[in-house]
Amino acid sequence: MVRSSIEKRSGTSVSRLEMARAVHGRRRSVEVRVPASTANLGSGFDCFGLALQLHLTVRATVVPEAGERCRIRSRGEDGSALLPRTAEKNLIVRAMRFAAERQGLTLPPMRLAVHNGIPLASGLGSSAAAIVAGISLCALISGLEIPDETALGYATELEGHADNVAAALHGGLVITCMIPSGGVLALKKPWPLEIRIVVVTPHVTVETVHARAVLPPAVSRADAVHNLQRAALFTAALEQGRHDLLWEAMQDRLHQPHRQGLVPGLAEALATPRLPGLLGVSLSGAGPSVLAFAQSHLEQIGEAISEPFRSHGIQTTVRNLAVDEHGRQTTDSSCGQAGAQRK
Repeated sequence: MVRSSIEKRSGTSVSRLEMARAVHGRRRSVEVRVPASTANLGSGFDCFGLALQLHLTVRATVVPEAGERCRIRSRGEDGSALLPRTAEKNLIVRAMRFAAERQGLTLPPMRLAVHNGIPLASGLGSSAAAIVAGISLCALISGLEIPDETALGYATELEGHADNVAAALHGGLVITCMIPSGGVLALKKPWPLEIRIVVVTPHVTVETVHARAVLPPAVSRADAVHNLQRAALFTAALEQGRHDLLWEAMQDRLHQPHRQGLVPGLAEALATPRLPGLLGVSLSGAGPSVLAFAQSHLEQIGEAISEPFRSHGIQTTVRNLAVDEHGRQTTDSSCGQAGAQRK
């Protein structure tokens, strides 16, 4: 990737603009891999994000001779082949063009090959992964570095909240804070290897916009204090290895009570008793997936959480996952260089 600073060549300063122009017009192939993510983790509403080892992979090939601006081919599990293939509706392309507009770039014609392993509208950060992928592709294709802080700002503006996009970008557990100026503070914490993640996804979808619409416009002081105490306890419990405290630390009053009626069986799944090996249960993001932290008995825990959904005739997919500590990863396998041009 071309560095964002000014470089010297033959004794002459070469600007980022000049470097981008110099490489425009030749074939280039780049790839980005972005993890799924879960958010909130119970008490950390719009604050905690955790990257998971399910991935969206997008390969972009610049084809200067192609007549179309962007051609998309997609495949994957969980209905992801139904992702919009028209550039105007595809979130990856929209994010790529958003970043290009902010950077003052015109992107060259390209073809996208999308392989999505993240279930859609299930509370596992599919939209966040698409947004981070698009912004990353803009940087790769242009050859002009977009700092992580800037990329996170773009992604948050598109997503509307920072928790999932920060985890998708940085990997691991990320604690985010949106500040009045419009910026985002994000701190990554290491995740204990001994804590595994069980995700139970009912075969229904809940759009985030609908899940947010059911939330009340205001909450009581008691409920706000309840969540503040437990969100602080969550981070302290992880820091000190007090995993026995996660059960209480994940108790929520701000969003889960209002969302648990969106899917039959969800309320009962969230009320799963404290089984052997189970450390805590929460809604994954806006749902409908249910998240569990566990140290053992993963299969039994997955079955117990699935049972309430199945009793209502809703099938589930159970995934036993590890945390993705790497976040967004990129590969540039270019044959030559091709870049975007400044407008």
